[in-house]
Amino acid sequence: MTTQQQHGNQGNKGYALITGASSGIGAIYADRLARRGYNLILVDRRADRLQELAARIAAETGREVETVVADLGDRASLVRVETLLRSDARITMLVNNAGVASLLPALAADVDEMSGLIALNVDALTRLSYAAAPGFVARGNGTIVNIASVVAIAPEMLNGVYGASKAYVLAFSRSLHSELADKGVRVQVVLPGATATDIWPNAGKKLEELPKEIVMTTDAMVDAALAGLDQGEFATIPALPETADWTRFEEARQALMPNLSRAEPAARYRTAA
Repeated sequence: MTTQQQHGNQGNKGYALITGASSGIGAIYADRLARRGYNLILVDRRADRLQELAARIAAETGREVETVVADLGDRASLVRVETLLRSDARITMLVNNAGVASLLPALAADVDEMSGLIALNVDALTRLSYAAAPGFVARGNGTIVNIASVVAIAPEMLNGVYGASKAYVLAFSRSLHSELADKGVRVQVVLPGATATDIWPNAGKKLEELPKEIVMTTDAMVDAALAGLDQGEFATIPALPETADWTRFEEARQALMPNLSRAEPAARYRTAA
């Protein structure tokens, strides 16, 4: 029996395009989605690692695996991936995983590096989502998974620009979810805590320096995120023990909304005549 036959009972769910796919969270998504019946388009700037991963997954699962070497921080490369998302009707899922972190406080961070962080974490994710969404809506089917971070709701934990970029991902995903839910398009935002990827050493901190009790493996993180997707969650926080805590957080936000815009200032802001 061939590998394709062994996995044939998973069916063909179309193609999942995954950014930042050559290692870490993206590579695990590639493995898991292939085993769930997706063919893959893997996007990353590191050609050698990308090809190695693609060959392994294709051999193990029998799925078709295509690669696109692209640095999403470069506009020309980003436009190539946007064009692919707009034109390739085989694509049924987009996983916006590519991103960069910073651990530096504001006074120690280089502002040009922060601009680069925003370009990848915010601009690229937005443009790729905008490229994918119209086709998904036209076909009445599609899934967008945006990888945020718990710093989206706890920006004090790390660099403020990084936290703000992930807060953008959460807010943007919430808006997309609201707009597209009745058009057959799923939107999920995933908020991992500390995860054992090279994002830490790339940002200047060794994984060994982090408390072991707060660091989740990439396998566990992605498996939890996919379980959340299966359960129909909009927001998945893999480490959060009680979903009721998120529900209360969301209810408190909703409770604010009727009073956020009114004709008169609140009484405490009114000065005496």
